[in-house]
Amino acid sequence: MRRAAGLVLLAAAVAGSALAQPAVIYELGGKADRSFNQAAFEGAERWRQATGGRYLEFEVAQSAQREQAARRFAERGAAPVVAIGFPQAAAITTVAREFPKTPFAIVDAVVDLPNVQSFVYREHEGSFLVGLLAAMASKSGKVGFVGGMDIPLVRRFLCGYEQGARHANPKVVVLSAMSGSTPAAWTDPARGAELTKTQIAQGVDVVFAAAGTTGLGIMQAARDGGILAIGVDSNQNHLHPGTMLTSMVKRVDLAVEQAFRSVKPGITALGLKEGGVDYAVDQHNDKLLTPAMRRAAETARADIVAGRLKVIDYTVANSCR
Repeated sequence: MRRAAGLVLLAAAVAGSALAQPAVIYELGGKADRSFNQAAFEGAERWRQATGGRYLEFEVAQSAQREQAARRFAERGAAPVVAIGFPQAAAITTVAREFPKTPFAIVDAVVDLPNVQSFVYREHEGSFLVGLLAAMASKSGKVGFVGGMDIPLVRRFLCGYEQGARHANPKVVVLSAMSGSTPAAWTDPARGAELTKTQIAQGVDVVFAAAGTTGLGIMQAARDGGILAIGVDSNQNHLHPGTMLTSMVKRVDLAVEQAFRSVKPGITALGLKEGGVDYAVDQHNDKLLTPAMRRAAETARADIVAGRLKVIDYTVANSCR
């Protein structure tokens, strides 16, 4: 029944729509996940507000809908069709070949076709900065990381985080855990909370949640346990003001807005230099970041951008050493 309902919603989304409207396909968790998908939604909304245009959207509820959604949007003349998340790579590869005149874009994966723009991020650079801040904020000398699905992309976050923490404190202990090995790892707050409580019991007093909506459980457990948390993708500082040290912002909104304006086939890489990743500062965490922490983070940022400080990319090195 859930699959049928999803297809009805998809049909309604595209039925009678004007040609050449852009379309976005959100990944599991939906556009209100307060993380990865929400960042994409914010980019689409910024495009709408700036141009007065309208766009189509669909929230994937199960894997089979990825290809169905992409094909249905292409059949109805949507352009471009923007897919959010690496799990949509196979679907976009198939459908983009079927519709070679339709522009497509995908976030967090590379689809090597002449009508597809692939947006990838240097997450290790932003994670380095929040790792540095975590180590400087830690009183126990132990910081934690709880990731979502155990894949190289998430290990890129972890690797950057570890490097940043050790840059600030060579003796820091970094404890890490992954929520699972299937896509369900992204949508399991209870599992995230359980792993966080285990790390708290081991002495961790700052934890980085890089786990989609699973992160909501991680951040809640951090608050309940009296430790600091670090959000991911969107600025999540507002979720638990006073216990969110910062968020490693990944500007998926930039990718969506750029693609909606004009798809440029090929690979577009976004890191600190391009403003594609960063750490978040606002009224909710302003008092948690000392002047010394900010100076250290900004010095590291400048050194990374200038190439003076090299941050290992796990997906290239297949190692964090």
